[in-house]
Order: sequence, then structure tokens, then C-alpha cells
Amino acid sequence: MNRYKIALPIAVACLIAFIVFTILIDVVFAGPWLIAFFISLSIGCRGYASLKGFSFTGLIFAAVTTALYYPQYFVSWGGVKLATLFTPLLQIIMFGMGTEMGIKDFANVIKMPKAVLIGLFGHFTFMPLAGYTLARIFNFPPEIAAGVVLIGSMPCGMASNVMSYLANANLALSVTLTAVATLLSPFLTPLWMKVLGGQFITVDAGAMMWDIIKIVVVPIGAGLLFNRFFKGKVNWLDKIMPLISMFGIAFIIVIIVAAGRDNLIIIGPALIICALIHNTTGYLFGYWIGRLFRLGERDARTIAIEVGMQNGGLASGLAREMGKAATLGLAPAIFGPLMNITGSILASYWHRRPPVDKEEIVNIESPVLNVEGGEIKKG
Repeated sequence: MNRYKIALPIAVACLIAFIVFTILIDVVFAGPWLIAFFISLSIGCRGYASLKGFSFTGLIFAAVTTALYYPQYFVSWGGVKLATLFTPLLQIIMFGMGTEMGIKDFANVIKMPKAVLIGLFGHFTFMPLAGYTLARIFNFPPEIAAGVVLIGSMPCGMASNVMSYLANANLALSVTLTAVATLLSPFLTPLWMKVLGGQFITVDAGAMMWDIIKIVVVPIGAGLLFNRFFKGKVNWLDKIMPLISMFGIAFIIVIIVAAGRDNLIIIGPALIICALIHNTTGYLFGYWIGRLFRLGERDARTIAIEVGMQNGGLASGLAREMGKAATLGLAPAIFGPLMNITGSILASYWHRRPPVDKEEIVNIESPVLNVEGGEIKKG
């Protein structure tokens, strides 16, 4: 029997214990059981190919639950405020992203300009405007509303590449869109935050541009150089980077949730609904704008995923740089895990339905050696 599958019955037992403790005793004492449920569920998902993509998301929910129940442990350690580690961690994550890229990922713009332009247009117009519209509809407090605009103005994240691979989409297009959107973010993200987010809070676009260059462009550039000259020569670094990325994202979300716990308890349910609407409409817009411009099924799937998924870690880091992690950072902390869930569901659905335009299907397995914990390893 697959050893991971044993964890699922344990997860069920923990969930039952959580419900019993909540009803009969006190929700305060039920916390450890809910944390154990998410951890066990995460482990159990690894035993099934169709559920493996949810493993990391399960750990994120365990981390968020821990932060909600025990926020006092995630403010400072040994006199060091944990929030000060945001920027270094994000820089490490972005360096790891750069090591998985190559010049050819940018050169692909020349090979498929139409699809790239459509994807970038959808990502950097529909999502910021949708975020602003939803923030108005839900009537969030100003800094929470600006956080919704912030996550909507982010570039694509690496998780979208994993989802595109699983969805039988165009992996090369996905990686190219992520790479180009990331390099455009120092210009477009501050622009949208100034125009839309500035209606809720004061935004220093110049400072935000510098923050993105510092957090994103410089580390990715270093990663590209590493890929060019040292890829495959430092095996231990190749293996450890995905683990560092996963830990870094989880750590950032935990700190934000702990800092904004009181706000999150009040406004969390509305943020969850807002996130689901924002995310799913992004998928729908991306897919149908691709089909409207007569792109093939694989490309339309790719654009749907790239438009619908944003870099939540970067949004959290920018919120911290603005000194508003406990408010501005709440939307990214909620939207990020939910995007992974909806992305995994959509990718699983499409995985079982090969693209109709079969003449477009190429060998999409060759560039990918391993998909593990939300990271792509290219050969």
C-alpha cells in the first residue's frame, strides 16, 4: 500500500475531532486538530497522481491555520521581527525562478507574438480592472481594497507553468508569458496601483518600481546568469531551490496572516468570495479571448491559466515594503492559496480532456523532467 495514502484516514479522524471539540468543548482547543487535518491531507494527496498538485496547498492551509490560532509565535524570534525576512526570501525565490529560465524563453516572443500579446493584454488589463471593480462592489476598507488591486496587478507566477503542463496546454508559451510579464511588472504594476489603487490609498509609484526591480529583476537576472554558466554543475542547489521556494512562500503567508489576524477574522469570508470570483473570471476571460482571436485550444488554455493566476508572493512582499503587510497584504495571502486550488482543479479537468486541435499537439513531455511541489524542472 502507498504509504502516503495512510494519511487520508488520519485526516478524516482529525477533522472529526476538530468538529467534536468545536461543538462540545471550545473552538480554541480545536485548533491543533484542524492543523493536523491539513497536514495529513497534504501528505495523503501525495499518494494520488490526480491529487498531488494539492499537496503544497494543504501545507499552506496548515500554516495559515497555525498563524490564526497562535499568531503570537509569528511576530518575532529572538528580538528579530520576522517580517524583515520578507525581501531576502522573495529575492531567493526569484533567483530560483531565474535559474529555471533561459534566453530562449524570451526569444519565444518572436516565434508566437500573437499569443504572447493576447496573454499579456488579458493579464495586465482585465485582472487589475476586475480587482478594482470587485474591491468597489465588496466595499472593503481602503487598505484591504488596495490589496485586491495589488494582487490583480501582479505578473504571472511560476505555479501557472505547472498548471499549464498538467492541463495539456502550451508549456513554452506559459513560460514565455511568465518571463515577459515578470520583466514588465516594474512598469505596469506601479502604473495600475497609482491609477486604481491610488483611489484607496496613497501610492508612491517610483518607490514601488524600485522595490520590484530590487525584489524581482535583479535576482532573476542573477538566476539567468547562473542558468547560463552553472546549470547542472551545482546539483545540490538545483535540488534545494524548490524546497526553499515552498518554505519561503509559506513563511510569508504565515507572517501576514498572523499580523492581520483580527482583520482577517472579520473580513476573511468576503475576501475568499472575492478571490474566487476574481480568479475564475480571469480563467474565463483568458480562455475566450484566446478563442476569439482564433488561437488553438492549447494556447487558449495557456492564456486562461496565465491570466487567472498572479504572483501572490511578490504582492505580499510589496505590501511589506509599503509597511502595510497586515492590511494590504491580506488579499494576496488569501488569493494565493485559492489560486493554487482552482488552478489545480482546472488543470485536472483539462488533463482528462486532450485538446481538440490535435494537429497542434507536440511532445510536451520532453521539456519537463519533474513536477514536484509546485515547481517545474526543465531538461
